[in-house]
Amino acid sequence: MKKLALVSLVAVALAACDNKLAEPKITNVSDAAVETNKSLLTAEDAATFLSEAQARLETMGQEASHASWLASTYINTDSQYIEALTNERYTGMAVKLASEAAQFDHLTLNPETRRQLTMLKQGLVFPSPQDPTLTAELAQIGSKMQGMYGAGKYCQGEGETEKCYTLTQMGQLMANSRDPELLKELWVGWRQVAPPMKSLYTRQVEIGNAGAKELGYNNLSTMWRSKYDMGADAFAADMDNQWNKVKPLYKALHCHVRAKLNEYYGDEVAPAQGKIPAHLLGNMWAQEWGNIYELVKDDDMEAPYDLTQLILDADMSEQEMVKTGEKFFTSLGFKPLPETFWQRSQFTQPRDRDVVCHASAWNMDGKDDLRIKMCIQKTGEDLITVHHELGHNFYQRIYNEQPLLYKNGANDGFHEAVGDTIALSITPKYLKEIGLMKKIPDESKDLGYLLQQALDKIAFLPFGLMVDKWRWQVFNGEVAPGEYNQAWWKLREAYQGIEAPVARSEADFDPGAKYHIPGNTPYARYFLARIQQFQFHRALCEAAGETGPLHRCSIYNNAVAGKKLRTMLAMGASKPWPNAMEALTGQRELDAKAIIDYFQPLMVYLQQQNKNRQCGWGA
Repeated sequence: MKKLALVSLVAVALAACDNKLAEPKITNVSDAAVETNKSLLTAEDAATFLSEAQARLETMGQEASHASWLASTYINTDSQYIEALTNERYTGMAVKLASEAAQFDHLTLNPETRRQLTMLKQGLVFPSPQDPTLTAELAQIGSKMQGMYGAGKYCQGEGETEKCYTLTQMGQLMANSRDPELLKELWVGWRQVAPPMKSLYTRQVEIGNAGAKELGYNNLSTMWRSKYDMGADAFAADMDNQWNKVKPLYKALHCHVRAKLNEYYGDEVAPAQGKIPAHLLGNMWAQEWGNIYELVKDDDMEAPYDLTQLILDADMSEQEMVKTGEKFFTSLGFKPLPETFWQRSQFTQPRDRDVVCHASAWNMDGKDDLRIKMCIQKTGEDLITVHHELGHNFYQRIYNEQPLLYKNGANDGFHEAVGDTIALSITPKYLKEIGLMKKIPDESKDLGYLLQQALDKIAFLPFGLMVDKWRWQVFNGEVAPGEYNQAWWKLREAYQGIEAPVARSEADFDPGAKYHIPGNTPYARYFLARIQQFQFHRALCEAAGETGPLHRCSIYNNAVAGKKLRTMLAMGASKPWPNAMEALTGQRELDAKAIIDYFQPLMVYLQQQNKNRQCGWGA
């Protein structure tokens, strides 16, 4: 996840901007006077407005970055207060700037100026109306919810016998325990963090929708879906189109996993038909299933390696895991990370305070103050996450010479896809090159590897789609506050084919138990990234001259592939995303065919395994 890339545009960079920025020529007078003032504006005025805005934002945005870093790495009343105060100030300025940008809508402008003005208007995730009271309230809500999530724990027992678990500790137990009752207890226990957020979230949506309307959108749903160089409805339709292409593969995987869980747990815990209980899939949110690989593989199926065991055997420290990720990027021609990265990042969970452990990548100044924030565990999963987060950092750094408004990914899916593209090259060939493996296994173990990959990559796709589908329905009023939880589980059941292990009601607020809801991070980007990374991987493997199966390709230490990747990343958001896609892949559209091709051998295997099974799960 990318967090606070100083310029994740206005939402991030506006922390401490004062109200002296580019005073608008339109004042609060009659409509006729407003129209007269508009007629006096020129293209030169628009360019001046943008230049002054970006210069001030780039300087003042650092305050927001540092306040949010503090609030995430030292969770207490004071840090939340500081974060809320800076968020209040930048949100107010962001709305003001977006409104000022609209005064140039009637002008014929060059494409660069028009693109930057549009970005200025679309920058906020949760815009406030131009009302200082509402701006303050919105900032306080956001900071409070993130603090509640970050400090959340589940405690058993009382007094001297009380034992409390952090989310990281619960995640480890969910990954490794096979005790269904313990898994159910942890699943329910973590979700106790969320109900107090519900009224806050409801109010946040009310304020955000009012802010979106002031910016010319029907609601936040339309605003969020309008940031992809296409119409809002066209974007949603393309998401559905890509999902329909990969859905047969997901259904085949679901069918196989359900059958294997039934064999292991029996009918009472894991039914042979219908939906899979959510607590049995090795992940707190059942969004990725790789942790149950040992339960769902065939007896004679072996993956070519156990990445966690390789890390342990090498006695790698947490920082050495990050150094390994950095080395991959430098092998492609990227500059090494600055020394301050190693001094200022959070690599492990501190023992003396609460922090947000959710992995994220940060650019504090829009230049070289790069950091990651993680509570790294010595696991293969976290080594892959390290590559993902470093993908954000190297992307942030390579476009740092762009104008402020272009210091971002071609779209938010691109930013999420870069590190995952690199992680697809964590193959036996790569692991042998860096000394973690002595010999590259033959192709007889490829099915095990593809199954491992699918349990994470393919299993995630419907979850990646439904999180924002739920929010879009909330934002546009299709789902009322009294239906939040019901609507959440309706989507999870329909798209994922999973169900809650215990009865849920509107007294619960299960969406709030997923970081990206209280953290206000749009989620469609992760679905896009799962598709894009395979497009990127295929194109880079072709550039590297690899002719074998995609799942065996690694671009490590390949100068040609590195140059092609760096060229695309350096564009930042300066061009519509189809241009960036074309620069790397030769295609101008999102295309799920690459992911289908990658997993084709596994699809053949799953179809064979599922011949005598009743697949699907109903509505």
